[in-house]
Parts: sequence; C-alpha cells; structure tokens
Amino acid sequence: MQYPIAIEWGDEHTATGIVFPDIPGAITAGDTVEQAYEMAVEVAHIQLEELAAAGKAIPMPGNITEHRQKPDFAGWGWGLVEIDLTPYLGKTEKINVTLPGRVVKQIDQYVTLHGIKSRSAFLTRAALHELERNAG
Repeated sequence: MQYPIAIEWGDEHTATGIVFPDIPGAITAGDTVEQAYEMAVEVAHIQLEELAAAGKAIPMPGNITEHRQKPDFAGWGWGLVEIDLTPYLGKTEKINVTLPGRVVKQIDQYVTLHGIKSRSAFLTRAALHELERNAG
C-alpha cells in the first residue's frame, strides 16, 4: 500500500520531519531527508506492528489532497511510501474464489501494469479498501 507522508523540510539548523497522517504515532525526523525517510519507514512498521499486536485495525492510506487541506500540514511537502501490510494482517489463508473470466483478465492486467506482487495482493488491497470505506 502507498501511504502519504507529509514532509516538513529542514535546513542547516533544523531537522527534516516526516509524518504518516494515517498511521497514529508514525512521526520522525532526521538531519537529512534521506535519514528522515529511512527512519519514517522504520517508525511506520513499528507503529503498525503495535496496532496489530493490540488487535486494532490497520489503518488504510488516505488521500494526499485531503491531508493537504489540514491546517497542521500547511506548507509541507508530500510523498508516498510503499508499506507492505502483509505482516500485520494475520496468517494467510487459502480460499477458493470464483470470478468471471473477464474480471480475472482485468485483474491480471492491472496487477502487471501497476507492479503489484500478485492477484492475491490485489484482491487483499481491494477488500481492505472497501472495508475501510464502509467502516464508518
């Protein structure tokens, strides 16, 4: 999943800060943007691991456009970070799913075009997106 990150640019006197608006507690900083980025990825995984261990829902990525409108992020830069959620979603289970052939072909084309790991990864993303969208 691609999670938006908000980047508060630093300078020679201040660190560069990075926040994952959708992952509670995923905030960090570094002397360079590269250091901040590396630390941000690590912090995101730590926070997701803690949520999973506590049995809490894993938050899905939000929309950068919506996040940019929040006053707390005025003037910040934005980016996306790919986070593999597989370790936080529980043990995998094999199921048998029946889908129309055209849908399978469209899924396979989408998976190839977007560099998604597998058909299963795509279906997991789609299911999580729909579940999150309808959670409220």
